[in-house]
Amino acid sequence: MYEEALSAADAVATQHMYADEGLAVLGRELANARPTLALTVARGSSDHAASYFAYLAMQRLGVPVVSLPMSLVTLHHAPLAVKGQLAVALSQSGQSPDLIDTMSRLAEAGARTVALVNKHESPLAAACEWSLPLCAGEEKSVAATKSYIASLSAVARLVAHWQGDNGLLRALDALPEQLKEACRQDWSAAIPVLASAERIMVVGRGLGFAVALEAALKFKETCAIQAEAFSGAEIKHGPMALIDEGYPLLVFAPRGPEQQGLIALAAEMRCRGARVLLAAPADEPSRDLTLSVADDEALDPLLAIQSFYLMAAQLSEARGLNPDTPRHLSKVTRTH
Repeated sequence: MYEEALSAADAVATQHMYADEGLAVLGRELANARPTLALTVARGSSDHAASYFAYLAMQRLGVPVVSLPMSLVTLHHAPLAVKGQLAVALSQSGQSPDLIDTMSRLAEAGARTVALVNKHESPLAAACEWSLPLCAGEEKSVAATKSYIASLSAVARLVAHWQGDNGLLRALDALPEQLKEACRQDWSAAIPVLASAERIMVVGRGLGFAVALEAALKFKETCAIQAEAFSGAEIKHGPMALIDEGYPLLVFAPRGPEQQGLIALAAEMRCRGARVLLAAPADEPSRDLTLSVADDEALDPLLAIQSFYLMAAQLSEARGLNPDTPRHLSKVTRTH
């Protein structure tokens, strides 16, 4: 897991060379024949990448994006009116029957289907009109790392081409070097705080919520910590009742209009006795963990999760676990 997380920068650079042209063609097609709705189809880490795509597409393009519960299609055969709309599937393996069946049926209903998949020659790729590789290479660890970061960069590239945003494209070109910098951030202060933790809340908001979801999943699968992700806007609507003296919180506060509210939340939780780990850029004096910054703040979450992954792998070992082989899990999950 640690070595694969370190190689995320190489995966993103490879994606620029081998997938960007296809993403550009697709982006131009979407700009010329604009859908009024987009659906995402994914599970696990890929669904967290889909959450990032949804927020970014709605923020920059104004196109509503909905995460589709696959059982509506696979079990209930719902008559979805999706002709001419966009359906994007994200997957590492491209093997799960529910993703394949869902995308096949959406295509039959007239949707424009796109697979962003690491295993380019896969049943999911074959089921979709468009298939674009994530270019992460083989991932041996059960816990996805570089393929998740590659998924985020792929959907950011798609949105940039769709919007014609040359600034975001230039920022993506610079991303590999910034991912390497994020690998050098020292997050070791989190390990003694979490080495014996049984539970944690992970907080984010906006584009950063996608990495809060991903971090919570990694805490569960690699560190056996009961972790839940919450939006900074939702934590006071019930989850606050769980917070008592010493309760650990990891708060992602990258740049953006959500940042000040998250920093204020971290301060309030400290006053309530919580053990807060605030991850923020170097210009925030109250931070506990430092976040690297990209040339476009929309890419800051990719750098945040890069730093987190390396810490999570070390934390897993500090807890006497093997991050590469989580209990009861396998690399390819097949659901129906």
